[in-house]
Amino acid sequence: MTEDNDPTARRKRILHLALPLIGGMISQNVLNLVDTGMVGTLGDDALAGVGLGGFLNFLLSAFIMGLGAGVQAMASRRVGEGRDTESAIPLNGGLVFALLLGIPTSALLVSTAHVFYPWTIDDPGVIAEGVPYLRARLLGMTALAMNFAFRGYWNATDQTALYMRTLIVMHVINIGLNWVLIFGNLGAPEMGAAGAGVASMISTWVGAFMYFVLGLRHARDNGFLRGVPDRATMRTIARVSAPSGAQQFLFAAGLTVFMVMVGELGKRELAATKVMIDLMLVGILPGIGFGLASATLAGQALGRRDVDDAEQWGWDVAKIATFVVGAIGVPALVVPELILGVFLHDPQTLALAVMPMRIIGLTMVFDAVGNVLMNSMIGAGDTKRAAVVSVAMQWLLYLPAVFLLGPMFKVGLVAIFCANLVYRALQSGVYVYLWRGRKWADAKV
Repeated sequence: MTEDNDPTARRKRILHLALPLIGGMISQNVLNLVDTGMVGTLGDDALAGVGLGGFLNFLLSAFIMGLGAGVQAMASRRVGEGRDTESAIPLNGGLVFALLLGIPTSALLVSTAHVFYPWTIDDPGVIAEGVPYLRARLLGMTALAMNFAFRGYWNATDQTALYMRTLIVMHVINIGLNWVLIFGNLGAPEMGAAGAGVASMISTWVGAFMYFVLGLRHARDNGFLRGVPDRATMRTIARVSAPSGAQQFLFAAGLTVFMVMVGELGKRELAATKVMIDLMLVGILPGIGFGLASATLAGQALGRRDVDDAEQWGWDVAKIATFVVGAIGVPALVVPELILGVFLHDPQTLALAVMPMRIIGLTMVFDAVGNVLMNSMIGAGDTKRAAVVSVAMQWLLYLPAVFLLGPMFKVGLVAIFCANLVYRALQSGVYVYLWRGRKWADAKV
């Protein structure tokens, strides 16, 4: 490749892949913030209910969302090997898994949401707002799984612009439906927080339909929907995807446990934390976007059997991601009150969030490096070790610290988010060590 020793060409290659991903993820953040702003006008009960409902939806959908990692790792390796006409075969397998896992799981969870949602909080007002919202979101689980499988394929084949365009259309539809369904505009019933869930579910299914149309247009020659994948392909997808899916599930479970423990401090703390996490994603998800680009670049390099180049892509992407995410974190450090004031209307709730928001601004820089190198390992097919690090650091280090600082001693949000800063920095250090070690190059996909 001509960019092998040309820093400018390498930067252009990184940005070509990453910018559409980041654009799509920023649009996701904008949607989250618009959701939060609209629901926030309904009061703290609705905001807390949607916050917990969103985390539970992430938790319950996380395992099958891991299909995207398996599809991307396999498809990018085949592109690097010059087997473009077979690159969509892993996508077919991912879609089969999405249907087999998504439909029965969604049906079961929708019918039992009223039973398990109250396990997370005992406030009747929050439960009343949260259960209908969660049920609506869970109806989109199968479409969400298919969307992640498509995202893995578009990333692997350098077609990230298709992902961005589809996601933007989904979000425009979602925001419009929010306005209609939450507040009862245009003659629709006023559904409140539940309307936000229905809007998200409909937009997710619209996205899945759009991806199928794009697949027939852009991936048919590469094997899209041309027969059922063989057993070897399905086994490989399962083997590569399962650790990533388990990691995402346990990460989401950790976030849910985190929110439950924060809820022990009070409703204001829970509402403030919901807003801060949504804002933090504005900075973190671009880092993940760079990580997904690095996963493709590393996977394609390994397909060419160029381990040196694969490693260098990880470092090159990490440098750019650190600069970009660091710049995004500056407003959180300098003017947290202005940012938080858009979403938090209670003065006491706002005051609780100001210092933790400053700490988040620092945390994002460390997290960018970790996200890039973790996703680089996943792109190389080393999903098991990437998952072990993430799960161990979260469950054995951070969550015990939150328990001590929150429910046990009630030190407060500042101490909890300081612990988050330490946890993220240490985790990034571990991924740096593993990336240098190169054992990820031995993964078979």
